[in-house]
Amino acid sequence: MNALEVQLPQDIPIEEARLLLMVKLFETGKLSVGQAADLAGYSKPTFIELLGKLGVPVIDYPPEELEQELNY
Repeated sequence: MNALEVQLPQDIPIEEARLLLMVKLFETGKLSVGQAADLAGYSKPTFIELLGKLGVPVIDYPPEELEQELNY
């Protein structure tokens, strides 16, 4: 696993920066929800709840694919 060291301003908590980085990596498809939750230091259900609060969809289907799934 790779490591990353980042210098942050004092007013940005490390935990918040870690969470936001993992959210972005999940959102762009680089990490699964489980991987992102683990690396952010949260349980999977808590991470999913945080994604919702941040407006990030956990399931991201194109509209036509979602319709097919719902009609299956």
